[in-house]
Amino acid sequence: MIIHTAVLVSAFAILWFLALFCLLPIGIGEADPETGAPKRPHLLRKAGYATAIATVLFAVFYGLIAAHILDL
Repeated sequence: MIIHTAVLVSAFAILWFLALFCLLPIGIGEADPETGAPKRPHLLRKAGYATAIATVLFAVFYGLIAAHILDL
């Protein structure tokens, strides 16, 4: 049971970070000439999108486990 929970939590974390890193370069906009960093990176909005994407992907992953297509 502990290993099952650890696998599910780590799978969600991996999916969340993967979604976040895919979303980071989208909509960067204007960069600061001194530092080269985006002036408005919209990190909170991107974190919300990453959560939504990771939730959908995790639901599919968990559905495959529940249907015994994937085995833990």
